[in-house]
Amino acid sequence: MDYKKKLEELILTVIRENGSDLHFGTGRVPSIRVAGELIFLAKQPVFTSEDTLGILGEVLSKDKLVRFVENQEADFSYDFHGEARLRGNAFFQKGLISAAFRLVPKVQTLAELHLPPILADISRKKQGFFLVVGPVGQGKSTTISSMVDLINNEQARNIITIEDPIEHVYIPKKSIINQREVGIDTKDFHIALKSVFREDINVILIGEMRTPETVATAVTAAETGHLVFSTLHTNNASQTIDRIIDSFPGDQQDQIRVQLASSLLGIFSQRLIPRITGGLIPAYELLLNNNAVANLIREKMTHEIDVVIETGSESGMIDMNHSLLELVRAGEITIENAYQYSLNPKGLERMI
Repeated sequence: MDYKKKLEELILTVIRENGSDLHFGTGRVPSIRVAGELIFLAKQPVFTSEDTLGILGEVLSKDKLVRFVENQEADFSYDFHGEARLRGNAFFQKGLISAAFRLVPKVQTLAELHLPPILADISRKKQGFFLVVGPVGQGKSTTISSMVDLINNEQARNIITIEDPIEHVYIPKKSIINQREVGIDTKDFHIALKSVFREDINVILIGEMRTPETVATAVTAAETGHLVFSTLHTNNASQTIDRIIDSFPGDQQDQIRVQLASSLLGIFSQRLIPRITGGLIPAYELLLNNNAVANLIREKMTHEIDVVIETGSESGMIDMNHSLLELVRAGEITIENAYQYSLNPKGLERMI
């Protein structure tokens, strides 16, 4: 098998079918994900161990391939002739190699992504901590990339991204943009983040908040005049705040509560819902930090944040159920999918 040709054939299939992901592994045919559904490519051959390792050899250097076999997992990115970019993960299961590739969408505007204009206002802030959250595969990185590119188009700022691996590649316009990949340009997120205090940075994008040390440094950066963007795999705003605070030892939680209450700009939670006409469209929740929210964070009353969001539309907050209901009324999604993706189906039922 010509492994480079086979990899390119599979990537072109994903692009042609407007897919999001490519999966392959030893002992099965490759598959792709289109509009949330997994489709097996029955006309493709069943991959052998040699095939799977051979294709990975096209995206990993010899050193990385050796480390992958030793560590039994690897994250990576792959540039497809400058036309598309993919991020990937290779791993072992039952002693056999498997891999998953995700097509990184090209950087788009907020309007093209069907996202609320208020995210542009947040992008223009000079400092603060802003999180985009949701399960895997819900477009978090794509949303942040749009916000970062808006800054790049409008302002002369010094932007740094710390990612594992680098996903969206930015073309500097009005801003300086330095992109650092963990494992290649820096040893880890925390070390790279500590360095920004000596690099005259305005905007920081942290690919993912993985450790309490990274969170603490990010919050400190937001307090000291930086605009900080990051992601978390959480369901909504209140859960995100609890997850951040609970990641710290008990004797440090009061301090991080105070810091978070003062530095947080907001939390944007999103889901990609199948459209009636095909493809996906986002539904979302937006928490904006204000005096009431800051007090709830400090007073350990985050369970009341959902109510603040529901009643905070005048200040720009967006409730997930309202977002879903608007999509139903606009004929974009079915009522069945609205219920499926709602975090509070009973509340949605009362609204309908």
